[in-house]
Amino acid sequence: MTALLAVALTVGCRPATKEDAKLEVPGRPVTGQIIKVDAERGTLLVDHDEIPDYMPAMVMEFHAGPGDLANAVAGERIRARLIEDTDGTFRLAHIWKVDALAASQVTAAAAALREDTTIRGRNAYRSVGENLPDFALYDQTGAVVDVSRFRGKKVLLNFIYTRCPIATMCPAATINMMAVQSAVAEAGKSDRLELISITFDPEFDTPGVLRDYAEVRGIDTTNFSFLTGPESAIKDLLRQLGVLAEVEGPLISHTLATLLIDEKGRIIDRADGSQWDVTQFVRKIVR
Repeated sequence: MTALLAVALTVGCRPATKEDAKLEVPGRPVTGQIIKVDAERGTLLVDHDEIPDYMPAMVMEFHAGPGDLANAVAGERIRARLIEDTDGTFRLAHIWKVDALAASQVTAAAAALREDTTIRGRNAYRSVGENLPDFALYDQTGAVVDVSRFRGKKVLLNFIYTRCPIATMCPAATINMMAVQSAVAEAGKSDRLELISITFDPEFDTPGVLRDYAEVRGIDTTNFSFLTGPESAIKDLLRQLGVLAEVEGPLISHTLATLLIDEKGRIIDRADGSQWDVTQFVRKIVR
């Protein structure tokens, strides 16, 4: 299995040019408290902390993307990346809510997953017939999602990243997931299914970025969650679910896998690559 995946890794997502490989998450780190969300102006008024060697602490208006604006709540503390655009305007991107309770839940789940992966050792890979590992990550709204909440439904799960430049890889995988969602809805069985896409690229794919990714594509997120969180947790999930990924900044070469999990949390089917038959999973979901 590992040898086959290693061969497949060579056709994974790569930047379109050498210049792409030099890209990093842009901007300077900044923390602060949201004072006001102005969706009409597309701005956040933030009482931000000092940015060393760049800007003193002050209350300042920043532009922000639609996903980050939709997730923002006045009174919340955030951490983000501050970007000065060529026209002299300032904007915040890659925003995370600073929530100690949520962070402790996700951190504890990541630690438990790390321990589980270590204990399983060379047998970390979970085959069809085994249970999906427990985990907790953040969804596209910034809410914590514990996988146990999906018990009682079938779950279709894969891994993607929003900057993937290869049309036949992550974009094709997302199209297939949407096709399954649509077919199950047409069969009147949407209440039986949850879809999950976990990012390979958590540093860049923050909740607001994932929300934009879904909304630009017109994805119904009623039963489709896009998840991000600690890099360690995502690496452990990749290992346990038999997906290979090599990360160098935004350069991610990876294999693809889509897994179907039953109502009790057991892996019941798997398709490797992005060119799988949608009906393979639809039949098992709606029957």
